[in-house]
Order: sequence, then C-alpha cells, then structure tokens
Amino acid sequence: MTEETDEERNKRIRREVLTDAYNAHEMAINWCYHLEREMSFPFQARCIEERTISPLRADEAVPVVGMTDEVVSNQEMFVLVEWRDREFGVPLSQLEVLDVDSDTRQAVDDWHYWNGNSDRLG
Repeated sequence: MTEETDEERNKRIRREVLTDAYNAHEMAINWCYHLEREMSFPFQARCIEERTISPLRADEAVPVVGMTDEVVSNQEMFVLVEWRDREFGVPLSQLEVLDVDSDTRQAVDDWHYWNGNSDRLG
C-alpha cells in the first residue's frame, strides 16, 4: 500500500471526523468521539516532547488507558495514562504510539497531523 498523501488524509479527516462540525467546539467533540471510537485501550506510548503541563520526560514510556472525561479544546486532546501509581490526563500530541493496531495508529497519526497544521483543513 502506498503512503497516503496530505490531500487524501485531509479528505478522509473531513469525511470521517469532521462531518457536521461547523465550529471549533463541534470539531473538538468530533475529534474526541473519533479518537475514543478508533483507539484500542490500553496501549503503550512514548513521550516525544516534554510539556510544562505534564510530568512526562522525553522517551519515557507509559500505558495509555483511555480518554479523559472532558474535552478541553480543539487544540488538545487528552488521554489517561498510568504513571507512578497515578492516573491522569496528558496531551495526546505529547505521545507517540508504540505497538498498536492499525486503527489506533491511524487515529493518533491523524490527530498529530491535524494538530500540527495551523491552517487546519479550511
């Protein structure tokens, strides 16, 4: 299978994630539902960037056990991780998935792509 182009990914995200989302709040809700539906929990992930809002260090591996209960914004999606006998939310954009199924990988890759493109899909 060939690598998906940005244009193909944009079309798929519009079709599968952002259908009937007309503002930032609706986009955030759609992303949350999409990620929750497509990701298979638990899975292992690795921290790819340190953030002031998270205690994770670069290259630290953690189990991701679910989505957080609240949608904060369309700029960040938070997942629940287990870390030092605690469970709390960290930004999904801070994590790289490790051994996961193809649906989980595609959902996370799509979020990273969407989150990394400030022009969004128009």
